[in-house]
Amino acid sequence: MINGVRIKLKVACWLVARIFHVLGLLLIVLAGVEVIPLLADLAVGNPDWMVFASAALLTLFLGMSLLLATANRSHRLTIREAYLLTALLWVMLPLFGAIPFYFSAQNIGITDAVFESVSGLTTTGSTVLTGLESFPPGLLLWRSMLQWTGGIGIIVMGVAILPLLRVGGMQLMKTESSDTSDKVLPRAKEIATGIGATYVGLTLICAIAYGLGGMTAFDAVNHAMTTIATGGFSTHDQSFGYFDNPSLPWIAILFMISGALPFTLYLKSIGRDPLVVFKNGQVRFFLGFCFFMVFVLTVWAWRTTDLTPFNAFAQSAFNVISIISTTGFTTTDYTLWGGASVVFLILTFSGGCSGSTAGSIKMFRYQLMWSFLKSQLNRLIHPHGVFPVTYDGHEVSSDIVLSVTAFLGLYLVTWFALSVALSISGLDFQTSVSAAATALTNVGPGLGPVIGPSGTFGPLPAIDKWLLAGGMLLGRLELFTLFVFITPRFWRDL
Repeated sequence: MINGVRIKLKVACWLVARIFHVLGLLLIVLAGVEVIPLLADLAVGNPDWMVFASAALLTLFLGMSLLLATANRSHRLTIREAYLLTALLWVMLPLFGAIPFYFSAQNIGITDAVFESVSGLTTTGSTVLTGLESFPPGLLLWRSMLQWTGGIGIIVMGVAILPLLRVGGMQLMKTESSDTSDKVLPRAKEIATGIGATYVGLTLICAIAYGLGGMTAFDAVNHAMTTIATGGFSTHDQSFGYFDNPSLPWIAILFMISGALPFTLYLKSIGRDPLVVFKNGQVRFFLGFCFFMVFVLTVWAWRTTDLTPFNAFAQSAFNVISIISTTGFTTTDYTLWGGASVVFLILTFSGGCSGSTAGSIKMFRYQLMWSFLKSQLNRLIHPHGVFPVTYDGHEVSSDIVLSVTAFLGLYLVTWFALSVALSISGLDFQTSVSAAATALTNVGPGLGPVIGPSGTFGPLPAIDKWLLAGGMLLGRLELFTLFVFITPRFWRDL
């Protein structure tokens, strides 16, 4: 009995050491990222550079301490350990990311600091801050860099981690470069290298396009990072409504779509078939859905507002693509379009493609459910027929269909539970329902005068902000990655 306990403790210590080794590495990376806003504040003589210096030194010290304390540990993790690592990283990194917000001269409380950091790293884009034009450049740059850093982490997690963890049918998205064994991180590094170069390249091109479109260099860099990350943080309270140049929203549309497409397809298109991206069934479905919803909302806005047909098209195209891609930029308060606000709420549950920076449910799950529905209907008509569920021309196994069905069910239950919790705290029905939806789907703006496109989450009670921060993490980690920890079987024989 005693020997068994000792063995379990030894295994647990070994597991924790390997996990903290990776956490130490990423804390060092985060400390390096903090140097950039430090230099931005130092260049303009803003005293907040000392905040970033202190935060970077603290983060570096803790990262180095973890790295040195676990220096002899292997980097190879099993699937169960990968669950622990993924959850720990997405809980711990936002806490360290909140340090510059909390100690800045902007008097941001601990709740708001954590909320803003979680919203940034999960690329949600909900904000509690106002008066952004008066903020020092370092803090604005830090918000954008949190989203940009979170975006690349989300892509790697989506193409290398979640498929092997079999989360919500993501096993369907295993790529040729994914390791099919239970050792995930070595392959994740290889995938991250190619995707990272593509990610940086798209960001640079987007920044240049914004600059040519009339943005200042500072605005162009910030908005490029948050556009490719489909995050939606802006350097202005009015988001894209601040800019007068009509070409900028169209540039944003192009790159919001780019961020919502599978990055693995970009890698395949380089040096091979440049059109391979558009030959993918999920991409075609995503683009077709976007075009259809833009058409529907254009007609709606044209018939129910005083917008001209072209302006209705321009406003609809930008805001529809922004919501579907889960970016969250806005050019106008679309909640004033009457019943169209309900359509925008529904659109928050669509999302982009798997392997992208976009959040929400993702297009491939809807494709699978549609194929499953057709299969079931055909079986009712022909009970002895064989009608397999297919995806992109290939037959899909029943365990993937079951995973997607369970994911969608859990998604709805979680949305309902979070909505009820927010309502109990005192929020009205519209605010609680849309806030829960936008948190889980990582979209950003909700509905109503408080958290709508023209508002912020700042007026909400502290308890609601903590609940929504938890909802953002749940949505970003595809629910099961966190919910698996409440099952006794996960901890059994760990």
